[in-house]
Amino acid sequence: MTALDRCDACGAQAYVRVQLESGELLFCAHHARKHAEALEKVATDIHDETARLHEEEGTAAR
Repeated sequence: MTALDRCDACGAQAYVRVQLESGELLFCAHHARKHAEALEKVATDIHDETARLHEEEGTAAR
């Protein structure tokens, strides 16, 4: 995922891609957590890159 991928709920940078039978949804970390339980029930695949947030925080602090 890149910085151009945006959350379908709020427009923030997306870190989670949820593949559904009907297509895909992109979510920021906040909205992915908020909807995680429901998404796990319907997703065929969930690609989660939220760990990158912690990597970026460590880089910014240097």
